[in-house]
Formats: sequence, C-alpha cells, structure tokens
Amino acid sequence: MSGYSYLFKYIIIGDTGVGKSCLLLQFTDKRFQPVHDLTIGVEFGARMVSIDNKQIKLQIWDTAGQESFRSITRSYYRGAAGALLVYDITRRDTFNHLTTWLEDARSHSNPNMVIILIGNKTDLDSKRAVTREEGEQFARENGLIFMETSAKNATNVEEAFIQTAQAIYSKIQENVFDIKNEMNGIKVGPQLAGGAGSTRLDLRAPQQKPTNSEGGGCC
Repeated sequence: MSGYSYLFKYIIIGDTGVGKSCLLLQFTDKRFQPVHDLTIGVEFGARMVSIDNKQIKLQIWDTAGQESFRSITRSYYRGAAGALLVYDITRRDTFNHLTTWLEDARSHSNPNMVIILIGNKTDLDSKRAVTREEGEQFARENGLIFMETSAKNATNVEEAFIQTAQAIYSKIQENVFDIKNEMNGIKVGPQLAGGAGSTRLDLRAPQQKPTNSEGGGCC
C-alpha cells in the first residue's frame, strides 16, 4: 500500500452500450471483456495515477445508461470532480443524446466539475457514423475536453482518465476547487490508499462502501 495526495471522484455517463464499463475495466484492469451484462445501477473502480509527481487516487463510478436508472445516476453527480461523457462513434443516436446528458450533469453537479467528451469504439472506424470533427465541435461549443478512444485496444483510454485528472489538479492549484468540501469530489488523501479494481455497488445507498465482488459489464 502507498499513500496518496488527493482522491478524485469521477462519474462515467452516456447512453447504454457505448462502452462505459469497458473503459473503466480497461483503465483499472488493463483488459477488455467483449461479452458482458448491462450495468445495473452503478459499478465502481479505482486506480492510482501520478500527476505532478503526486500520487492521485481516482475513484470512478460507472453508471447505467438506461433511462430507468437516470434518477439514481443523478445522485452521484454532486460528489464528482470529473465526468467522462461517452458516446459510440458508430451510433449517431448516442451522439444526439449528448445534449440531454450534459444538461443533466450540469444541473446536478458542482459547477467546477471537469467534463471530458469521449467518442468510443474507434476500433470500429469502418462503421463510423459520427465524424471526429463533429465530436470536436460539440466539445468546443460546450467547453469540454475531447478525445476519441477504443476500450477494446486501449487507444487513449489511459490518456482520457489522466488528462481529466490533470485538469482537476490544475483547478486545485488555481484555488477553483474548495478542497475542504468533499462534496466537490476531491479529498485530501489519508496516509494509505486502497487497491484498485472493480466492485459492484448498490446505488440506492450512496453512502455504502463497495463490496468485494468484481464488476463486469461494458455498458
């Protein structure tokens, strides 16, 4: 076990099936799981990264994309310092729904939350339905970081999570975040950090600690 300077809480949002859980699994476990179940409620993962020679623990909440879980997802926005807003480059409907997701996130979260827009599944470029330029334009118009990724072959997955952490860390240095208020999704680290991995949670009880069962699916 090793100490860490800060803990950053992330939330991953977007339509069902865009690869949110696969991004989390690739980042925390460096593996891809092609056959999976839909995420029910929320799944959880954690990993340490280094920013400016400081150890940062990322605590990541992977949410269900189905409309029936939307009210549960909203309860997790408030405690997040960063959000990964994901769409599938092969499914235009997932891109068209970004505005609704973004409005939801911004109305329920800390106004300083860092949001990165992710166009996932670049390994399926031959089936692309949304151009990179469209993604870049949406990000520009809405003040988001932008990146295209592939959870399958790990392209830009590491970079997406770390670039979000760098943006949060910069805001801390600029005193944008009140780090004394843990509701901003940032916690000054205790002496020891827990291990990484994915666990499944009961989202109906946000205060509940994660179990030891391993999370799976990629939606």
